Amino acid sequence: MPCSSEVPSEVPPAAPSSKRIRSNRLAGLTSAVFAEMDQAKRRAQARGLDVINLSVGSPDLPPAPHVIEALKSGVSDTGNYGYPMRDHPAFRQAIAAWYGRRFGVELDPETEITGLSGSQDGLAHLAMAFCDPGDLVMVPDPGYPIYSAGPLLSGARLYPLPLRAENQFLPDLEAVPGEIWRRAKVWLINYPSNPLSATAEIDFFAKVVDYAQRYGLIVCHDAAYSELAFDGYRPPSFLQTPGAREIGLEFNSLSKTFNLAGCRVGYAVGNREIVGVLAEAKSHLDFGVFKPVQGAAVAALTGPQDSVAAMARTYQDRRNALVSGLASVGWEIPRPKATMFCWAPLPKGWISSYQFAQELVEKTGVAIVPGVGFGALGEGYVRIALVQETPRIEEAVRRIAASGLIGTVGT
Repeated sequence: MPCSSEVPSEVPPAAPSSKRIRSNRLAGLTSAVFAEMDQAKRRAQARGLDVINLSVGSPDLPPAPHVIEALKSGVSDTGNYGYPMRDHPAFRQAIAAWYGRRFGVELDPETEITGLSGSQDGLAHLAMAFCDPGDLVMVPDPGYPIYSAGPLLSGARLYPLPLRAENQFLPDLEAVPGEIWRRAKVWLINYPSNPLSATAEIDFFAKVVDYAQRYGLIVCHDAAYSELAFDGYRPPSFLQTPGAREIGLEFNSLSKTFNLAGCRVGYAVGNREIVGVLAEAKSHLDFGVFKPVQGAAVAALTGPQDSVAAMARTYQDRRNALVSGLASVGWEIPRPKATMFCWAPLPKGWISSYQFAQELVEKTGVAIVPGVGFGALGEGYVRIALVQETPRIEEAVRRIAASGLIGTVGT
């Protein structure tokens, strides 16, 4: 007779509701705020409101014609439909050449570059590559949600690094406890930043390198907005910093610079060992970037760059229309030096970013994102994306001015 601890040969199927479907790892993510704002936007549309969507940072401008032609040519080649398996050498060479021209950073295409299905793809999987469950990852607060979501889904733990206006949204490194520095394995930074539109210079990156070398950290810098800069400003690369190549890597993307967001193509560059580990992890997860998309990326990186400068001027004009327009009705917003976003303190009297954003879309049809969706320190702010043509942004300003929400005391 079998003992009572043995499993019967025939186990009756469990009822679908008897086991948890949603993993505990999803509980720490902030996607609920974005889902609820999307629902509010849909409700406004259902009531017949013409929604001006300034929430999602999806470029509304097209790629340059020569990039589209390269994509068309690649799609027409019937030999391009097998698994890519690895980056085409021309893709890596184009990245290396672009980094050399733009930043003066010389990269080995074979060992210091790996292609990604968009930079978010690499950011999502970096903790899987570098961390074991329980390892500590330092992330910006406020920060783009994938910085926290990737580590949490990989079983890593987070240390939110406070970013405050009084420090120009740079972390106070001396205020971080020594125990955190000793325990942390990966440190995520992002300048020009989403959602903060903050920028950093080489002197700050030099401090990052110093701390990383002192405590043995891997630094991952997200530079996706390096080319969306205004008023003559040119953001530096983290890899321009002496010592950065020894301890870190940099993510960049063709989504924003070349308006290829839907094509999902980006890359990571930097320390060959760190890049190699990320590439190894990725080799278990996908088969690489679609070959025609790699061809379009090569055309974008090696072709004329005048469209990039024109795009930055377009976003600058939109920024000016938004910031000046809202200032004229009493809502003062800092004028960002880079990115496609404005990080706006709530109008006077408001406390809840979520309530303000909800009431704004319900009353005016203007959709923005509550700052609390980007971390605890995002409360008190909203993110406004410059992803509509200037006349639409001017219309959004008129609606906000007429809404009665500016100067109204919120809760």
